[in-house]
Amino acid sequence: MTTVSTAPVGGTAGTGPRARFTDLLAAEWLRTWSLRSTPWTYLITALVVIAFNAGTAYDHYKYWYEYDEGGRTGFVADGTPLLDAFTTNAGMLLALAAGAIGAVSVTGEYGSGLIRTTFTAVPARRSVMAAKAIVLTAVMTVFGAVVAGGSFWLTQAILSGRDAGVPLGHPGALRVVVASALLAPVCALAGLALGTLVRHGAGSVAGSVGVLLLLPMVMSDRRYATAVADHVLPLSAWMRLTDVRDLPVPFPWTNAGAWTVYAVWALAAATVAVTAVQRRDQ
Repeated sequence: MTTVSTAPVGGTAGTGPRARFTDLLAAEWLRTWSLRSTPWTYLITALVVIAFNAGTAYDHYKYWYEYDEGGRTGFVADGTPLLDAFTTNAGMLLALAAGAIGAVSVTGEYGSGLIRTTFTAVPARRSVMAAKAIVLTAVMTVFGAVVAGGSFWLTQAILSGRDAGVPLGHPGALRVVVASALLAPVCALAGLALGTLVRHGAGSVAGSVGVLLLLPMVMSDRRYATAVADHVLPLSAWMRLTDVRDLPVPFPWTNAGAWTVYAVWALAAATVAVTAVQRRDQ
């Protein structure tokens, strides 16, 4: 019978040199891109999200003749170009896709049993998960920036055909782009945390759908308790940051509060992912 060694390079299991954290980062980076499905997943998600936004902008371009003089004049003043830059449907799709990517990034290893080999070779489980969280955050931040920036550029280019596009320096435009870009890593980390806790692909993805999409949909903003609960959800924070119209709501909140929600979710999710593996058998 053939025995497969899981000892770290340069020594035997338990006696060899400890893996450097940079080695763990490099290994996680290679693992992420070793799957052929990874580039296609990012590419298809980016194209679909951008298409949602471009389609909305094109509708406004195509049916521009239906606007009266007042509607055309108020199009930019009302913030409509920035609403087209990243629509609500596109935001929900990005949140769900990012959550699923984060969940699958860890549940795939649990499903194949590779996680046992990983933790045998590197007993420092927290370091392994920290490397996963860092690489996932870096990749999803770049991905989110490309999608948000591409959507803004394309939608405003379309609207510019009617002299209705706005530059990045337009009031609120940079906030929309940055908030939309950071929605990806925040939701991906939430998915990673759920995947670490549930350890099942379908269950983790379903949990991501429930937390990232369904909860904001069922929370009412007309009662204080449910409004506050809604305000602490990532998708609701994104909606607050990207809605430049500042429409009156029963229980208003601030942009600073929404940015805080982003930060707390990212830190809390990463902490859960890193610490949950320490005391649980694989």
